[in-house]
Amino acid sequence: MKRFPVILFCALTIAINATGWCQEAPPETTVVPDGINDNFKNPELDVDEWLERFEVESREVYAARDEVLKACGIKPGERIADVGAGTGFYSRLFAKKTGWDGWVYSVDISPNFLQHIAKRATDDGIENLTTVLGTDVSIRLPPESVDLVFICDTYHHFESPQQSLSSIFRALKPGGHLVIIDFNRIPGESRDWLIGHVRADKETFRDEVVDAGFEFNDEVKVAAFEENYLLRFTKP
Repeated sequence: MKRFPVILFCALTIAINATGWCQEAPPETTVVPDGINDNFKNPELDVDEWLERFEVESREVYAARDEVLKACGIKPGERIADVGAGTGFYSRLFAKKTGWDGWVYSVDISPNFLQHIAKRATDDGIENLTTVLGTDVSIRLPPESVDLVFICDTYHHFESPQQSLSSIFRALKPGGHLVIIDFNRIPGESRDWLIGHVRADKETFRDEVVDAGFEFNDEVKVAAFEENYLLRFTKP
């Protein structure tokens, strides 16, 4: 019986593996950086420090707030979940836009942020707003309770994205909308901080949301956005 020479066999094995005849490269996995939410869960969190970061014109999503509000297409009387509400500046805008017949749920994993949002709403005379302490896997809202879920610069912080998306899907009414703003992650173009902080690119995030049952509608071009993007989805 003839045998392949050992050298020839090894050469064939290397060639097959190199060209992918026998095996495909494993898909790239996306992993949330360890401790990405530790600052927000810290009971010593200094809200004033984050106000200086979040509510400044140099931050794209703050400077573009009027354009973003328009892209959300909010109607009077709607119920809105601001997920990852942070300091709550979008929650306050939503509360004014939806009016007294509507309602806003400011959802966050940080009790300190929620305390700030509640106090600021009281000081500003906003009565159609409720704070909700979310978890790593749920926004903790009742089924079919909201018309719009808004996630700004927060989706990449989801530690269990599919579980969180499932809770969002349940909370939305049929025909309800999901708006996601996040950072472009483009190797060779994006800042090193974004490459290390944001676990995946726009296309991956979009596919995750579609896999959770949503229909992708469109991407809205926001003039002030250089590092961010805005995607819109619908619950069928």
